[in-house]
Amino acid sequence: MGRRDNSILEVLTRRHRVDVASLAETLGVSQVTIRKDLDSLAQRGLVTREHGYATLKNSNDIAGRLAYHYQEKLEIAQRASTLVSDGETVMVESGSCCTLLARALFTEPRDITVVTNSAFIANYVRSMPDAQVVLLGGSFQRDAQAMVGPLVATCANSFLVNRLFVGTDGYTNGSFTNADMLRAQAVHDMAVRAEEVVVVTESEKFFQRGVVPMDFGGKPVSVVTDSKLDPQKREELQQNGVRVLTD
Repeated sequence: MGRRDNSILEVLTRRHRVDVASLAETLGVSQVTIRKDLDSLAQRGLVTREHGYATLKNSNDIAGRLAYHYQEKLEIAQRASTLVSDGETVMVESGSCCTLLARALFTEPRDITVVTNSAFIANYVRSMPDAQVVLLGGSFQRDAQAMVGPLVATCANSFLVNRLFVGTDGYTNGSFTNADMLRAQAVHDMAVRAEEVVVVTESEKFFQRGVVPMDFGGKPVSVVTDSKLDPQKREELQQNGVRVLTD
């Protein structure tokens, strides 16, 4: 993604809805160029095109969250992808950083399989020629486009993987948190089939809090985040045995 695309997403994040003319003036390019940029972003599911306008996706929808701090999430995803070796099968949970991670894993030809409970991820990478995805069954959550419920555990039990990659809605008292109880349970059900859990998230999430602590089943935990991570949070994580990977 180019610098101008990132600038467009930053403007839309602040203003939510913007007309083509003012966006072109703000970025110093022609309206024709902006329309092409917006069409490209719309094809990637990051914005919605209206006549003369563009808007971000619903913030409760995974596509809407994907556009927020896109460049930071992309860099985190690319960093996390280096933990995966050729020939490996990994589990990837629902979330915006996780979505970009899945795409990063298939950017170059490698024999990697992603097992996920995210229908959004499965659709997001479907055009990539080397994408190998196993979608776990379950009850479908419309906004998150994720599978939840007891069937997730039943399906996950068919696998044993080196790593599970998960996102998070926040962090408090030494625990990563989720805003949704069913998705938190899905994380636990997948974690018990992994040797290690890797949390991929922007550093600002360490100052937010979800309502449900996530249980990783006692597995070793690493976190991949950006260089803005607060030093006190880094120290707390390390004291709790969490491996921290940043720039």
